[in-house]
Amino acid sequence: MLCLSEILLQHHELQSFDELKQIVEQKARGGELFFQMDVRPPFPDTPESWEDRLEAAFAAASKR
Repeated sequence: MLCLSEILLQHHELQSFDELKQIVEQKARGGELFFQMDVRPPFPDTPESWEDRLEAAFAAASKR
């Protein structure tokens, strides 16, 4: 299971929500089946609908 907190711990270089979304998509394409959003992303550009956007990115990328 892919956890958002793990991504944030492993990728200290991330500077924006869009960069985070790209990593989530990469992980989904890499074969991850489940995604848990256990923390709120700490970026200033994190939208209110961040959970929906990350879930959509994960789901779309895993179908490719």
